Formats: sequence, C-alpha cells, structure tokens
Amino acid sequence: MADSAAGFATDQLPGGRPDPELLDRFGADEAAAMGLMPWRRQGAAVIVATSGAPDAAALIRLRQVFGRTALHMLPPRVFEREVAPLYQRQAISAAERLLPLAQSCRTILHSYGLQYTALAVVAALAIAPGPSFAALCIIAGGLCIANALLKLVCALAAGRLPPAPPPLPDDELPVFTIFVPLLFEEDIAGHLLARFEKLDYPRDRLDLCLLTEDHDEMTRSALRAVCLPAWVRVIEAPLGTIRTKPRAMNYALPQARGSLIGIYDAEDNPAPDHLRRVAAEFAMRGPQVACLQGKLDYFNANANFITRCFTLEYAVWFRLFLPGLGRLGFVVPLGGTTLFLRESVIRALHGWDAHNVTEDADLGVRITRAGYRTEIIDITTMEEANGRAWPWVKQRSRWLKGFAMTWATHMRDPAALLRDLGARRFLVLQIMLLGMLVQTLLAPLLWSMWLIVLQIPHPLTGLLPAWVLVFAASAFIAAELVQLVTFSIGAIRARKAWLIPWAPTMHLYFPLATLALIKALAEMVTRPHYWDKTQHGFYKPPASS
Repeated sequence: MADSAAGFATDQLPGGRPDPELLDRFGADEAAAMGLMPWRRQGAAVIVATSGAPDAAALIRLRQVFGRTALHMLPPRVFEREVAPLYQRQAISAAERLLPLAQSCRTILHSYGLQYTALAVVAALAIAPGPSFAALCIIAGGLCIANALLKLVCALAAGRLPPAPPPLPDDELPVFTIFVPLLFEEDIAGHLLARFEKLDYPRDRLDLCLLTEDHDEMTRSALRAVCLPAWVRVIEAPLGTIRTKPRAMNYALPQARGSLIGIYDAEDNPAPDHLRRVAAEFAMRGPQVACLQGKLDYFNANANFITRCFTLEYAVWFRLFLPGLGRLGFVVPLGGTTLFLRESVIRALHGWDAHNVTEDADLGVRITRAGYRTEIIDITTMEEANGRAWPWVKQRSRWLKGFAMTWATHMRDPAALLRDLGARRFLVLQIMLLGMLVQTLLAPLLWSMWLIVLQIPHPLTGLLPAWVLVFAASAFIAAELVQLVTFSIGAIRARKAWLIPWAPTMHLYFPLATLALIKALAEMVTRPHYWDKTQHGFYKPPASS
C-alpha cells in the first residue's frame, strides 16, 4: 500500500469490515461513479479499495475528503463481486438513517412518556374518579376552545391566495424531479402514466421517478409490461429494516436530477400546468421559501356520508387552516402529496425521517426550525376521499400516530424547540399536535356538554359550581359555532357550497377519529413504524379526470 498516487495490487480484500461512515463521508454515489470504496482507517491513512488506478479528479477528491489515502487495487472481477454490492447496501442503510438520530423518531420505543402518562391517568381515575373526571373535562374544554380560536385566527389570516405569477419561458424552466412512491399498483399504463403524460413541461427538463419496493412484484410486473418514455425512471428500494414511503424517497434523493422536487401519490391527477406554475412560484419567491404546498380536493365528495364529511374537513384544512398558518409564519404540517421542495434545502435538512409514518408533518416542523418558510399555492390535485369506515380508521390512525411521533420527537428537548421556533410558534405547535391528539382522545367528554346545554343532569353536577358548568357549555357552543362557520367558508372556497348543510352532522363523523387514535396509540407501543397503506379504488373518477 502507498499514498494515493500509487497502489498495491492483490486478489484479497483489505482486512476487516468496511467503515460505513467513510463511505457516507465521501458519498456513495460519487464513490460508485469513480470505482472507489473507502474501506478503513489505518493509522493516518484511509485504505481505499479500487479496481484500477483512479484518474486525477478522483485522487484530488480523495485528498480533499480524507487527506492521506492508500489504494488497495483489486482485479475487476473481485471488485464487482465483493465490493460493488456494498454501494447498494450502504445506500439503503443511509436512506434509513439519513436524518440524524437526535432528529429522528427511530428510537421512539425507547421513550416511556406515553406509557407513564397513561398509567398516571388510569391511577388518578381509580383513586379520585370525580376530581379526575372533572380535570379531564376542563382540559378537553380548554383545548377545544384553543383549537377553535386557532382555526378562527387562521381563517381570518388566510384571505385569498395571491394570483399566479406569469409562467417562465421554456429556456428558464428548471429541471423538475417528481417522486411518485408506488406500492402494489397494478394499472400503471392505464392509470398513472396516462395522467402524468398530460403534464405540460419540457420533457428534457422533466425527471419522473417511480419509486418501487423490492418485494412488490405486482408493481414491478406492471412496469415491465409497458415501454417507459425516456423522461421516466424506475428506482427500486432494496430490502432494508423497514419499508416506508420516506425511506424510498431518501433512497432516491441522491439520484434526483432536478433543482426542484415534487411529490405526488400514485392515485393523483395533477393538472397539466402544475409544474410550470410551481416553477414560476419558486422563481418569484426568495430562497427562504423552501416548500410550496398545493391543495387537495376529492372527486367523490357526494358518494356517501363519510366522503362528504371528509371533503368538508379537508376544505377547511387546505383552504383556511394551512394558508393561515403559512401567512402567519407558523409551522405548516405538510400534506404528503402535491408538495414541492427546493432540492438544496431537502438535502441540507437530511431528507425525510424514514421511520415517521407522517414524514410530511415532521418535515414541516423541521423546515420552520431551520429558518425556512412553507407557503400554500393555488393549485389543486383531485383525489379519492376514503369513504369506508374501517379503511378510513386505518388511514386516520396512521396520520394520528405520525402526529404523535412528530410531537414526541421534537419535544425531546423542549428548550431547543422553543429557542428554534420562538414562543408564539411553539405554543401554536402544541395546540396543533398535542392539543389535537388530546382533544380527539377526550372528545366523548366534550360531547357530554350537550347534556348541560339540553339541561340534562351531567356527571359533573355537584362536583363543580353551577356557573362553571354554564361557562363550559357556553364555551363549547361558541367553539361549535366557530366550527360551523369555518366549515361553511371552507366549502364555499372549495366551490362545494352544497356541503354546508352537512356541517352540523360532523358530530357523527368525528367519533371515528377517536377510534382511530386509540388504534394509533396502541401501535405506538407495539409497532410504531408500521405503515398502514391506504386503500383506494373503491370509487371511479369522472371520465374528464
């Protein structure tokens, strides 16, 4: 062995196992392109396995990264058989731990706060049921009021989204990488590719990446059966310790060609002008705007009671709540689709948390903590609203589990979170994440306020002064009125005013969320990183879609 200007040829691999941190430091993609494998540090030098003499650029890069290096030259057949597979193993390992441990939820099982809190509540109810029940009712009522006020403030701040900027000339359009994670998708040609073919974007600047999993033979067979255009690539995530959408995106991130990255779901039907409008929006905004979030709407809103309520709920979410949060500079819990990022920023933020089942909401928090902004833009993707009770519960339980993961992860160090966000943003984040979770769990206690409104004896009668019960009932009614107003505005903004009469029936819809949260909390203990895939295809989109 010698300095990187020379080498030592042998059929034997360098001693010991390769140090993955060295490959991370150099970059697995760059190492693979140069035919190099940083192996281990020996004394002051780093041993580098190679199948031939590196060129001058590779030698310069080695010196920049490691200083003194020693080449260990292997015959090409040995390198390809023994060393080359390590690139893929390292890439998938890096995808799973791309986000530093301190920022990831992958050690969520090591936190016992949830279990201790649940035990404390059960113990309190057993020892002092009356006062404990009263305390829980007060907590639920306070969170209900805080949540209603936050929604009202966001609705007032949201206003109308600004008009779209003029489109960029073709020669100024950036290269746009689109990630479409796939899992068990059978109708690739007739569904997915047909819809993305409609995108009006120069094909030499479009990089559509279909992300698949190694165990998904259904999708792989469907892809083999079609002739993919040159602007479409298939990136297959190999076997790892987990299988999640963010892991697949982390694996694909080093291979992205674009300066902008967009994310769509397989069932999405983006409008042809989406990418042109997003490119123009990013060009108009400063570098502090790291993320643009589009809106979602649902083509099957009138299918049944659940789809009507689902559409109403998300009309408020995407047309009032998120735009208001963005305008006020608060944390925006991102949606997982119709989402667009600056490639440089997502790399700087170490990609997505591969272990978080709502990686989008977590990324929204990290974007704000890093000093960037998220803004909502006036583009809409049509999707299928989940209209069956158990699939709805499974989907919502994953979202709620992810919100709980996100809150627990960022609250490991509350002082640091407060320092990064400031007092107002910190408080709003607590209302959004913890407040929503606790309010959903304690929702049956809130519904009991109707007993007071209807002058029916309440379990708290005699435990609390009468004026407290009257005040609680009045605050509950006020919060319900705010909900009705926001539902109505959201329906109008979504051009679905016919949904307004359904707003009072949301009380019959929200118990499903409480059931979903109970399922989510159980999974937080038993299988926190399990990804419950949302079922689609129950409703056919209109022919015009």
